[in-house]
Amino acid sequence: MSQFHILFVLSFLLLLPLATDAHALDFCVINNASSTKGAHRFMRELGIGYTKRELIASTSFIWSLFHEHSASDIKHVKKVTLYIDVFDGLAYTINDEIHINADYIATYSGDVKREITGVIVHELAHVWQWFADGQAPGGLIEGIADFVRLKRGYAPSHWVHRGQGDKWDQGYDVTARFLDYCNDLKHGFVAKLNKKMKHSYSDRYFLDLLGKSVDQLWSDYKDIYGK
Repeated sequence: MSQFHILFVLSFLLLLPLATDAHALDFCVINNASSTKGAHRFMRELGIGYTKRELIASTSFIWSLFHEHSASDIKHVKKVTLYIDVFDGLAYTINDEIHINADYIATYSGDVKREITGVIVHELAHVWQWFADGQAPGGLIEGIADFVRLKRGYAPSHWVHRGQGDKWDQGYDVTARFLDYCNDLKHGFVAKLNKKMKHSYSDRYFLDLLGKSVDQLWSDYKDIYGK
C-alpha cells in the first residue's frame, strides 16, 4: 500500500467518530389511542413502519438543511418518540417526544398521509433546532419549523403565499415564507441563524448575516411580494 493510501485510510478512520447517522438513533412510535377512529386511520394510511422511516429520513434531511455534519453540531438526543394521543390541539413536542392528536387524524378531510407527514416534519424540527435558551421569539421558532416543512416538500395548499402576513415573526407559514426569502438572498442563511441561536438570540443576527436589519428585510419582502 502506498504512503498516500495509508494516509487516506488513517484520515478516514479518524473522521469516523464524527460521522452522524440517523439510523443510529432510537426512534419509537407508540399508539396510545388504539381504540379511536384516528388511531385506526393512522395505522391504515401511515402505519408504524412508514412513520419510523420518515422520522429517520427527515432527521437526516434536517441535519443537512441546518448544515450539521458532525456530532458537535447536533443536539445530544438519544431517542425520539412519537405518540398518537388524544388531547386538545393538533400536535406538540416536548423533551424529544412528539405528540399528534388522533382526533385531528380522524377528521382531516384531505390526503391525511401527506398532511400528517408534514406535521411530523414540523414537530421533528423542534427536536433538532436550537431555541436560544428560551430567548428567541416564539414566532421565529415556529417559522423555522415550518421552513423545514416547506423545504421538505410538505407545505399544504392553505398556507399563505409569499408577501402575506402582518409581521416577520408572526410565526408558522408567514415566517416560513419570509425565512425562505431570506434564505434565497444568502444560501444557508437559516442554517447559520439556527447555529447562532444555540445559546442566545438577537434581531441583530439578521444584520450580521444579511447586511440589513430584520425590519428592513421585512419591508423589502413586502415591497416585492406583498402587492
